[in-house]
Amino acid sequence: MALKKREKLLVIFAAIAIAILGFHRLYYAPQSRRILQLKQEIKAADQKIDQYLLLTKGMGTVEAEVSRLERELKALSERTLKGEEFRTFLKHLAKESDSPQIKVVSLTPQEERASLPDGKKESSPFQYRRVAVQIVLHSTYSKLADYIKGINELPFLINIESLQIERSEEILPLLRVTMGLNIHIISL
Repeated sequence: MALKKREKLLVIFAAIAIAILGFHRLYYAPQSRRILQLKQEIKAADQKIDQYLLLTKGMGTVEAEVSRLERELKALSERTLKGEEFRTFLKHLAKESDSPQIKVVSLTPQEERASLPDGKKESSPFQYRRVAVQIVLHSTYSKLADYIKGINELPFLINIESLQIERSEEILPLLRVTMGLNIHIISL
C-alpha cells in the first residue's frame, strides 16, 4: 500500500506537530518554569540586598548617633561634680561672702537619690545623686547678678531652681535672697 502524496504530506505535518508538541512539553515548558523561578529568586535576592544596604546605611547612622551620645555623656560626666569637688563647690559659694556687698547667711545641702526609670537597677559602677542646696544671702542687685553669673559659668551641671528676692528693713541697703540650686554628683 503506497501512500499518496497528500497522505505523505499529512504524515509529515503530523510528525512535525508531534515533534513541536513534544519539544514544548519536554524542554520548553520546564525551562520556562525554571527561568521564571530564577527570576523570582533574583528578585528576592535584590530585595535582600536592598534591605542589607538600608541596614548598613542605618548602622552608619546608628554608629554616628552612638558616638554623638557618647560625646554628650562624656561632656555631662565632666560637668558633673564628684565627691571632693562638691566640697570645693560649697566653699566657692561661701567664698563670695568676703565682700561687704554680699553675705552668705546659710548654705543648706539636702541630698536626694537620683531615681532610675521603671525601678530598674543600674549596672554602672557610678551612682548619680542630686543635691538640692538652699542658699540664703544678703546682697545688692549688682553683686547678686555677678554671683548668679559666677554660678552659671561654673563647669558643673547646676540648675537654679528658685530665686526669691525680698526687701527687708532690717538689712537695708541689702536685699534678702533665697536661692534653690540642684547639683548632680557622681559617687564612685
